[in-house]
Amino acid sequence: MQFLHPEFFYALPALLIPVLIHLFQLRRFKVQAFTNVALLEKIRLQTRKSSQLKKWLILIVRLLAIGCIILAFSQPFLSNQTAQKNSSETVIYLDNSFSMQALGPNGSLLTRAVQDVISGFDQLEKISVFTNDRSYKSIAINALKTELLSLDYSQNQLDLNRLILKGKTFFSDAKTSSKKLILVSDFQQHENTILSETDTTVQVLLVPLKPINTANNYIDDVRLEPSLNANYTLSVVGNTTSETSDSIPVTLYQDTKVVGKSILVKAKNFTSSFVLTNTDGFKGKLSIDDTQILYDDDFYFNIPRTEKIAVLAINTNSSAQFLEKLYSKEEFLFNNQNLNTLDYGLIKTQNLIILNGIKQISIALKNSLTEFMNTGGTVLMIPNKNGNLSSYNKLLSTQTKHQLKPIKTQEKRITNIAFNHPILKNVFEEKISNFQYPSVQYYFPLSKPTPGILSFEDQKPFLVQFKSLFVFTSAVESDGSNFVNSPLVVPTLYNIGRSSLKSPPLQYWIGAENTFDLKVNLQRDRILKLGHKESQFIPLQTNFNTKVSITTKENPSEPGHYAVLKNKDTLTAVSYNYNRKESQLRYYDLTQMKGVSIEKSLNDTLNTIKTESNVTWLWKWFVIFAVILLAFEMLILNYFK
Repeated sequence: MQFLHPEFFYALPALLIPVLIHLFQLRRFKVQAFTNVALLEKIRLQTRKSSQLKKWLILIVRLLAIGCIILAFSQPFLSNQTAQKNSSETVIYLDNSFSMQALGPNGSLLTRAVQDVISGFDQLEKISVFTNDRSYKSIAINALKTELLSLDYSQNQLDLNRLILKGKTFFSDAKTSSKKLILVSDFQQHENTILSETDTTVQVLLVPLKPINTANNYIDDVRLEPSLNANYTLSVVGNTTSETSDSIPVTLYQDTKVVGKSILVKAKNFTSSFVLTNTDGFKGKLSIDDTQILYDDDFYFNIPRTEKIAVLAINTNSSAQFLEKLYSKEEFLFNNQNLNTLDYGLIKTQNLIILNGIKQISIALKNSLTEFMNTGGTVLMIPNKNGNLSSYNKLLSTQTKHQLKPIKTQEKRITNIAFNHPILKNVFEEKISNFQYPSVQYYFPLSKPTPGILSFEDQKPFLVQFKSLFVFTSAVESDGSNFVNSPLVVPTLYNIGRSSLKSPPLQYWIGAENTFDLKVNLQRDRILKLGHKESQFIPLQTNFNTKVSITTKENPSEPGHYAVLKNKDTLTAVSYNYNRKESQLRYYDLTQMKGVSIEKSLNDTLNTIKTESNVTWLWKWFVIFAVILLAFEMLILNYFK
């Protein structure tokens, strides 16, 4: 038995009061001579004995009554806990990630977990619950019930270390309380996370929920590839976690209209394709039927209207034929101008400017190019063997601290390729190491070592990027180099041109940082919006002379087609999808984790905690005993003779 207010035991000396009263009343009888009557002598002896017994009973009853009152005020209770009332704190994490849509024995995993939480506590009991995107601290179950029943699924899932750190913030600072953190999840494995050493002041209980069936079909990716004719081929990539599934039916929609059906066959690695006759502004959706997890059954994509990229080549006596062939009229607006007759007004209307072997960069040209790069433009500099090194370095100084050093005449082969650089990423199917390397006869070394997009055998760069400035350290044609005749020239220069205006791809993943450019002129006080159904939001955007750069991350939060709005006009559309990391249905091996307890079910766990923290209060009984004793005293006083 424990006591909530043991300080009331200081009132125990009050038990001396009835003792003192009793001693005061136990006075000796005075002998009084009387006639010799035997009957009266017998009555006198009996009366004396009865009076003493009555006083002793009253003393005992009063002592017991006062003792019961003192014990009642100290509030005694019985409990398995050594701490006082409210010393047991419980915080629950409910995983509301998409994988919790999977069906368990009693419905979806999340729905069953919510029902167990609601039924596992008293309606007025306050608890703390948090999910991947919501938090509820110290709220009664009856007030939290509606919120829990209406929980939405989220694509975000915190790892175990972050979950424990976040859960600890819900506990009080009391050092004597028993703290229990219950993590309810299917514990999907997204990466090889190692659980850090847990805090011994918090008991972490893992409640794994497993679906009945771990088979899940989903659409993984789409690609648009040109065909031999004027049409395009839409390649669809599917996937499955089932070992028995041989095919996945897929349907292609344009807006809400069905335009094709196909089968993703296991023998073809669950790939298929659709032929599109018209891709200009195609808003598509691919859909499959799957009863396990629903969020990854639809895949939205958009083929935007192509915007031609403005490219200006500035030359002196250098040839620009290879540039004119490379930047074709289908995708680019190519303009070739001589430096001596250059119209400086064209610079701010371009997306890419190529300095093709000019010997001298004047101050006026350098200033125009600097402003051009500061407003989102891209510059590619190809040096001249007899170029003015000082003017080159003045242009470089606007983007970097690196400088070009005097020319070195030495034959070098271009052998190193930065496959992960955005310019060359996804260009090669595999990392090639054996092909006919292009070479240069001279080059301008850089003042400091720096990684290049293309580099020589000694790791010194041939092509390097400094913010918005791309720099070749040697010529790319004529007697200075044979690079223009190599297979690398087309993807390198083409992708530099494409990167100067980042057109939206087929789709974006929700939650990732995505950036794309729109070729549009906006007034200073005008903005672009993204609209979906009845909702709109303003994304992060930067307004340049010839384009607007838009960046999205937190929004949008749901998949679909989003219109890019200028006032009420739709400029283009972009598509967003949930990432597919929840689709794999791979789970952690919890038995390998130390410092945590693995529970069989949430319902049993809550019942165990409730039993351990159950408190039986005894103060009411002591009040009842005190009342009974006082009543017994009244009976003794009135009826005991």
